Amino acid sequence: MDQIGTDKRYFIVEGNIGAGKSTFLRILKEQLNVPIIFEPVEKWQTIEGTTENLLEKFYSDTQRWAYTFQSYAFITRVLALEDALKTTPYQTSVLERSVFSDRYCFARNCYEQGNMNALEWKLYQEWFVWLVNNVMTKPAGFIYLKADPKKCYERLCKRGRSEESPVALDYLQQLHNKHEKWLIEKDNIADYLQDLPVLVLDCNQEFESDVAVQRNHIKYIRQFIHDEEVYVPKEKLVPKALV
Repeated sequence: MDQIGTDKRYFIVEGNIGAGKSTFLRILKEQLNVPIIFEPVEKWQTIEGTTENLLEKFYSDTQRWAYTFQSYAFITRVLALEDALKTTPYQTSVLERSVFSDRYCFARNCYEQGNMNALEWKLYQEWFVWLVNNVMTKPAGFIYLKADPKKCYERLCKRGRSEESPVALDYLQQLHNKHEKWLIEKDNIADYLQDLPVLVLDCNQEFESDVAVQRNHIKYIRQFIHDEEVYVPKEKLVPKALV
């Protein structure tokens, strides 16, 4: 089976809900000559051929819809990446979130909080392993927009997305901890992700209106994308899992 965009590379912007990813990517698109592959939120809000909003269902009854939503989010991310890399003439793209944050942050948190049972979690992991091994190509690196959960909560409330009204600060703290374990500590992740470089940007500042902060972030990203040896983690932790 052919893998997605085997002759092209992509970097992934990761971060908590409310970390500022969408705003950050709009700025990035304006200032760097790279295509942006945005998170397919619209597909989750409107399931084709229905009037159902799966994102809203997930937040309003997480235990009932966790497996369904996480599985659909995974599939739509793969399709969005495949379509973008097949059609873009550029060799480098930037992706908003990924199947990896789905697996190591959102889906794992659903399982640990009792919103996925053991069988659902096992099925989800099998899907992940198969798709990553047979369809996905390895990303070139991760750009982690790190922000305090309280700051994320403030931004989430400010943007007022109706589906997110049930989201609590505790949930954002759980997701923050998952991002830290995955991207900073590299704890319990697949071997092939251990050596991928991670650029960490402090996103507690309101960079949307601060040009100086924007320029600083763009400078580091430009270096990160064009210099493969910069920002490689100094320590390599021993892998603890294959998936």
